[in-house]
Amino acid sequence: MKKSGRRAFGAKKIAFLGLTSALALVSFLLESLLPALPLPGAKVGLSNVFTLLPLLFYGLPEALFVVIVKTVLGSAFAGNLSLLLYSLSAGVVSTIAARGLLCFVPKISVVCVSVVSALVHNMTQLFVYCLLTKTALLLVYAPYLALLGAAAGGAVGIIVVTLVKTLPLPQAAKNVLFRKERAQTEVS
Repeated sequence: MKKSGRRAFGAKKIAFLGLTSALALVSFLLESLLPALPLPGAKVGLSNVFTLLPLLFYGLPEALFVVIVKTVLGSAFAGNLSLLLYSLSAGVVSTIAARGLLCFVPKISVVCVSVVSALVHNMTQLFVYCLLTKTALLLVYAPYLALLGAAAGGAVGIIVVTLVKTLPLPQAAKNVLFRKERAQTEVS
């Protein structure tokens, strides 16, 4: 149901985006209250579960909507506007990278997409910080952030796969997740 080249926004889609935005915001705020992991600013990123779901179900614009809502409102509610600068740039770049992987790597798993997205997110935040402070000294944290990002991305990916398998979700997401199995049955 497209009208004049625009994507249709049905009631289910609006409700889904509202729900995922709210859940992303709440998990973002709850995680900001927890003590940091071994490195300053390092977090698990559970709110990324709710940004990956719209990417799988609908696409890039919808996922970016959730990322922007979560980051802008989360930064405002947490009272930390520096979060906005780092998290927004990293969230947008990592979401675009995840979409690129889903589009151009035919048999990539959701867990792998989540891991790569987490790595891109961490490295983007690190590079933004280095650009703003005009120092490359903090690049020494890159290997540690990569390890933490891979672990966190793996956890987020496993949660997303589990949610899609167990919850009554739109068939479009299940098609994305299980395209590898579908492709194998079409070949045989």
